[in-house]
Amino acid sequence: MSDLPCPLCQSRHTEFYYQDSKRDYYQCLSCQLVFVPPGFYLSAAQEKAEYDLHENSGEDAGYRRFLSRALSPLLPRLAPGCRGLDFGCGPEPVLQKMLQERGVSVSVYDVFYAPDPESLNARYDFITATEVVEHLHYPQRDLNQLWSCLMPGGWLVIMTKRVLDKNAFTRWHYKNDPTHVCFFSQNTFHWLAQQWGAELILADKDVVLLQKPAF
Repeated sequence: MSDLPCPLCQSRHTEFYYQDSKRDYYQCLSCQLVFVPPGFYLSAAQEKAEYDLHENSGEDAGYRRFLSRALSPLLPRLAPGCRGLDFGCGPEPVLQKMLQERGVSVSVYDVFYAPDPESLNARYDFITATEVVEHLHYPQRDLNQLWSCLMPGGWLVIMTKRVLDKNAFTRWHYKNDPTHVCFFSQNTFHWLAQQWGAELILADKDVVLLQKPAF
């Protein structure tokens, strides 16, 4: 048993999970999150340098298909005139563009590329976080903040690859990205849904939707 607090639920019921040549990984026994201890985090400058290497363009049909896996289960659930936020939009907010093409109003926030604090003080009918939560150093704070920004009945869409088991984790390329520090499993999302009183929909192998209670 470790005394290292879980960054998602703050439980100290955590234990060593795995070690590779670069980092240690622990797992929370309460919410099942697998996480990297803070001592292995990159600095903000190092982290941004990694993101600057990404080439995710709105002209890239493959990248649009990738993002559409998050949009496909969301779009039928959106009412006319709804307003959303793309959290962690990156240097080119492709998801915002895709939604605007469908007549949906979308604001953006990104700690490095669109750091507008006012966007986190507004209320939204939906929030998308595609390939974001695995980067969060403070997932409890950040996810609770996003949840508080949702209107009653609103949707939070999270896209992130999920932990299956330890054997798969040892061979998993996803853990090798130095900016990936939190790894969610299906059980972790069930835990989140229970904490928030949310409806959970496992829409795809790496897409979940959480609906805020209407009242």
